[in-house]
Amino acid sequence: MRKALIRRARRWLYVVHRWIGIATCLFFAMWFTSGLVMMYVAFPRLTDSERLSALPVTLWNKVQVAPDRAMAIAGAEHYPRDLRLSMMDDVPVYRVTGWKGGAVTISAIDGSVIDRIAPDQALAIARHHPRAVQPQLLDTVTRDQWSVTARFDPLRPLYLIGLGDADGTELYVSSRSGEIALDTTRQERVWNWLGSIPHWIYPTVLRKDGPLWRDVVLWISGVCLVVAVTGFWIGILRLHLTRRYADGAVSPYRGWMAWHHIAGLIGGIFIFTWMFSGWLSLNPGGAFSGRGVMREIAAGYSGHDTPDIVAGFRAAPSAQAVEARYVWIGGRPLVMLDDSNGRRSLADPVTGAPVTLSQDEIVAAARRAMPGAALISVRQLDEPDAYWYTLHHARELPVLRIAFDDPAHTWLHISPVSAEILDRSDDSRRSYRWLFNALHSLDFPLLLRISPARDVVVWLLSAVGTIVSISGIVIGWRRLRRRKVQRGHAPPSLKPAREAT
Repeated sequence: MRKALIRRARRWLYVVHRWIGIATCLFFAMWFTSGLVMMYVAFPRLTDSERLSALPVTLWNKVQVAPDRAMAIAGAEHYPRDLRLSMMDDVPVYRVTGWKGGAVTISAIDGSVIDRIAPDQALAIARHHPRAVQPQLLDTVTRDQWSVTARFDPLRPLYLIGLGDADGTELYVSSRSGEIALDTTRQERVWNWLGSIPHWIYPTVLRKDGPLWRDVVLWISGVCLVVAVTGFWIGILRLHLTRRYADGAVSPYRGWMAWHHIAGLIGGIFIFTWMFSGWLSLNPGGAFSGRGVMREIAAGYSGHDTPDIVAGFRAAPSAQAVEARYVWIGGRPLVMLDDSNGRRSLADPVTGAPVTLSQDEIVAAARRAMPGAALISVRQLDEPDAYWYTLHHARELPVLRIAFDDPAHTWLHISPVSAEILDRSDDSRRSYRWLFNALHSLDFPLLLRISPARDVVVWLLSAVGTIVSISGIVIGWRRLRRRKVQRGHAPPSLKPAREAT
């Protein structure tokens, strides 16, 4: 009885792997090859440095509306997520962003709310871009492949403007606020059809519905996980290292089946962990905490939660800033200035004089950000470590890491230069760092320290995964063809009566 159950279980193991594998091997091959492209060409996004480089220097003499007045016009009753001043072509504007995602653009000349700009204004904004040669309006886009995600919703529709440069750069300018929302180059657009789009199953028709896209990818990757597990299990069952097969081989297979068996054993653990971590990236069941700085932490760090304390913002800073971000740190109003090269400094909003906050002042503000939690440690990182490093996105160094003893064991990473909270980390996010980033991107500290090592390891493992996938496709295709031929040559007794001879 026990042996019969084992035989039946093993038979179903083979059946499940065979037929689900035939259905999913194309996905495996697509993921392994597209992942290599993604190592070198990321999905288009507008970085801070790109955004700042396209802004003109702030004309402070045109600023007639104070920041506190702008907040009142925007209806901000609490500490905002963001309050910035920059130029929209030749008009200084405030951009006030709330914690629920709503944003209001206000003229700093007369306090009027700006909720629509004309195509000519969008072209004027694009001309300030450093790559602009001969800007031209190409289209008005509601949603396309590069602006498909919901984060662009408050900015739609978007003016698509070609800059006429050699790289084929195209800008997306919001028709509502005049902000540059995105830029893409010809190279990014071409390579992403071989990289991120197939890898993330990212066609516009599916990705425009976020919940549906998430469910589809979760189910596909979940089914592929079953294929990976059953395949590795079968590979072990069929491997004979001591009691070998008749010809002395460790595998009973030949040809493509042998490639599939041996490559699957060599790369089986990697294929499983890579699939598992990709599945986790969608945060199934909300297992991991969210990213970013929560409102409570930001408000506590600022030292207040109402906008009426900002009436002191008066004088124009002396720096040649393209953007001014008004902040409060430890109850002290400050202005954070960025120039077109991304250099950041702090200034007093009343006198415009440069300001430097000491580490003690930053730590005191951080204590306010985590009321009820004791401060455990303060450490300045001068070099990358396992949790603060540069791979796809640049990370500022040096940085202060301030740890607390709250239930989530929160860390705050704060810039010692600008005193800005750059990141929040807790036990959940640190687990995600190992379960997703390390297993999926192989950004282990040792591999990151040796520059070419990670690339070499990823290429080798991806090659093994591709061999498993392509051999599976060939095996599946041959099996399907064989079944078709067998059906076409069924014995006369099995044919319909009208076909019998």
